[in-house]
Amino acid sequence: MCAVLFAAAVARADAPPAPPPIEIHRTTGPIVIDGDLSDAGWRDAAKIDRFYETSPADNTPPKVKTTAWLAYDDKYFYIGVRCDDPEPKKIRAPYVDRDAVIGTDDNIAVLLDTRNDKKSAMELRVNPRGIQGDAIYNDANGNEDFSPDFFYDTAAKIDSGGWSAEYRIPFSSLRYSNSDPQTWNIIIWRNYPRQFRYAFQSAPIPRGPNCYVCHTHPIVGLTHLPESGHLVAAPYVTAQRTNTPVNNILGNSLGETKSKNEVGVDVKWNPTATGAVDLTLNPDFSQVESDIPQITVNQRFAVFYPEKRPFFLEGFDLFDTPVQVAYTRTITSPRWGVRNTGKFGKTAYTVLITDDRGGGLTLVPSALGSDFAPQDFKSLATIARLRHDLDKPGSFVGAVLTDRENSGGGHNRVIGPDFLWRPNEFDAFSGEFLYSDTQTPNRPDLFSAWRGGELKSHAAALSYTRSKPKYDWFTDVRDFGNNFRADLGFVPQVGFREWDGGGGLHFFPEKGLIRNIRPNIFIDYQQDEHGNTIQRFASPGLNLFGAKNLQIITFAHVFERQRVGGELLPQHFVGGIVQIDLSRSITRIALDARGGERIDFANARVGHGATINLTATLRPIDKTTFDLLASREWLNRSGERVYTATIERLRMLYSFSSKSIVRVIGQYVTTDRTPALYNFPVSRHSGQFLGSVLYSYKVNWQTVLFAGYGDDRVVTPSNDLLRADRSIFFKVSYAYQR
Repeated sequence: MCAVLFAAAVARADAPPAPPPIEIHRTTGPIVIDGDLSDAGWRDAAKIDRFYETSPADNTPPKVKTTAWLAYDDKYFYIGVRCDDPEPKKIRAPYVDRDAVIGTDDNIAVLLDTRNDKKSAMELRVNPRGIQGDAIYNDANGNEDFSPDFFYDTAAKIDSGGWSAEYRIPFSSLRYSNSDPQTWNIIIWRNYPRQFRYAFQSAPIPRGPNCYVCHTHPIVGLTHLPESGHLVAAPYVTAQRTNTPVNNILGNSLGETKSKNEVGVDVKWNPTATGAVDLTLNPDFSQVESDIPQITVNQRFAVFYPEKRPFFLEGFDLFDTPVQVAYTRTITSPRWGVRNTGKFGKTAYTVLITDDRGGGLTLVPSALGSDFAPQDFKSLATIARLRHDLDKPGSFVGAVLTDRENSGGGHNRVIGPDFLWRPNEFDAFSGEFLYSDTQTPNRPDLFSAWRGGELKSHAAALSYTRSKPKYDWFTDVRDFGNNFRADLGFVPQVGFREWDGGGGLHFFPEKGLIRNIRPNIFIDYQQDEHGNTIQRFASPGLNLFGAKNLQIITFAHVFERQRVGGELLPQHFVGGIVQIDLSRSITRIALDARGGERIDFANARVGHGATINLTATLRPIDKTTFDLLASREWLNRSGERVYTATIERLRMLYSFSSKSIVRVIGQYVTTDRTPALYNFPVSRHSGQFLGSVLYSYKVNWQTVLFAGYGDDRVVTPSNDLLRADRSIFFKVSYAYQR
C-alpha cells in the first residue's frame, strides 16, 4: 500500500472536489457478520457508491464498481462493502495469516479516524476469505505500522459476480471524544491487482499534497455512543521443554532437559471512550516467529527490528517522533507494567511504566559506530508523551520524556519538545529538540566505559519537505552531541552534525507499461563535533512504477567517502531494487542488489564486493504460501575473499481455515572468513540453523493456541553443524471481554 500511496501523493492538484459528509444513523434491523449483505440492517444504511481510481489513474472512474454501506447500533460500528468483478476467477484470495493481507491480493482497507484530528487512522483490512490485517497509518511521516492489533469481526464471500465483506467493530476498540454528536473520518480503499495494481478509494486523493489522512471523508450523525466500562483480561499459560547438550558441550548428545512454565495476564480497561489503561503481570514476551534475519557483518551501526509485543502497542503512533527516543524493545523482560493512554480536548497522551528484570544488550552509540553492553541489571523504565493538535490540519506540538533508573546506580533521562507544522497542503516543517542526562552504571565488568560517570548532551533534528504535482524535494539537518544517550530509544549514532537533502521530478505516462517515472538525487554530508568529515556522498537515481505492480528503484553512488578510524575512505558502487507481482501463483518476486567498491570497516580499508537479496512469495494453491529469502554478501581484497555472509530462509504456511494454520520455517545463516586477511583473530566459520514447526489457532489476536517444535544448530569454526538445543513449545491465551 505504501508504494501506491507514494504514487498517489505526487500527481496533479486539480482533483475532484471532496464529496459531502456521510450522514449515518442507527440500524433498523439486525446485521449478521457472514459476508452476506442481504440483512435487513443494511437496507437503510448510509451508502457510498462513488469511488475514484487514484492509481495508476488520477481520480478517474474506477474499472469496476465498488459500493459501501455504514451503520451502527449501541455496541458496534458496521461496514459492508460490495466488490463487483466481471472476472471472479481472477480474484486473488489466498488463505494467509493475520496481518499478511497485502497489496499482492484483492482486499479492502478501511482507514478510520475516530478522533477527528486527521493525524492518524486505524487501518482495518479484510480479504475475500475474511482474513484480517490491521495497522496504524501515521500522517506525520507516512508510516504504516502493522504492529498494533484490534478486536473486530470480519467475514467475506466470493460469488459469481465478485465478492462481499462485512466488518463489525466494537466501540470499545475505538478511541473517540466525548462530544455528541460525533464526527469521524473514513476512507475505504479497494485493492484490485490485475494488469496494474489499481487503487479505488471512496474520496479523491489529489496528487501533490503532503498528507493522506487529511483527505478522509467526514462521517456525521453518530450520537449517544458508549463512553466507558469495557474490560479485556487475557490470561495465558506457556510451557516449554528444552533439551541441550550434556555439560553444554556442542557435539554431545542432547541429554540435559530444562523446563520453563509461565503464567501471566494482560488487562485492558477503558475508563472513558478517549482513554485506556493497560496492565500486565509477567507478560509473555516470547516471539512465536523470530525476526527476519539481516546480514550484520561489516555493519557500523545497530540494526533496527520492529516492536511486536501487545502490551506496548496502545497509542503506538504517539511514539513515532523525528528522533526515536522511545523504542520499547529496549525493555527486555518486564516483571510488570502499567500504561495509561488517552486524549483530553486536543491533547493526546501516553504514560508507560515497567519494572524490567534486564537481560539482552544495551546500545552504546558513538560517531563512527555502535557497540553493545550486557544489560545485566534491573531497572525501572518510564516513557511519557504528549501531543497537542494545532488548528492547521495535520499540525501539532508535542513533548517526550524517557527515564531509565538502574538498580545499583545509574540512570538515563531524556526530555524535549517536537512539532509538525503544515502551513499548506504542499509544505511541511518538523523538528525535535532533546536534552539527555545520564549516569552510567558503575559496571566496568560489563563495559569498560561504565564507571559511574556523568554524561549530559543534546540532540536536534529539523526537516522541511515540499511536494508538488511535478516535483518534490526535502532537506534535513541533525546535530547530536557526543554524550547524548537514549537508553530507552534507538539512537545508534551520536557526536555528529549532518545535512542531507534531495528531490525528484514526476512524469505520469497515460499509456504503456510504465505509469510513474521519477528521476531523483540524494546528497548527504556528515561531520563529527570537531569538523572532521564522517561521510559525504551524492546518489542520482531513477524510480519506475508500472504494470503488475512493477517497481524499479535504481541508484548510483557517484561519490562517497566515509571516515573509518582516522582516515576518510572512498567507495563507489551501483545498485537497485526490482519488484514485480506476476500472478496469483507467482505472487511476488523482488531483487535488491548493489556492487562495486566496499569499505571493510573491520579492517579500515577498501575492497570490492556485492550484496544480493532475493525474495519470492509463491502460492501454488490458495491455501499454501511459500516465502523464500536468499541473501549473500561478500568482500574481496587484492583478489582474495575476506568474507562471505549468507542467509537462506524458507517459510511455508498451510491454512486449514482462516483461523487455523501450520507453519514451517528453515533458516540457515552463515559467515565464512579468511582469518589471514583480518587484523585481529576471527573464526573461519560461524553461523546457525533454526528450524521450527508451529500450529496455531486464532479466534482473535489474544484468544490463541500455539503448539510448536524447534531445532537449533550452530556452525563451528571447523564448519560442522552441531545441535545446540531442541525444544517443544505450547501456549494458550484467552481474551475475556466484558
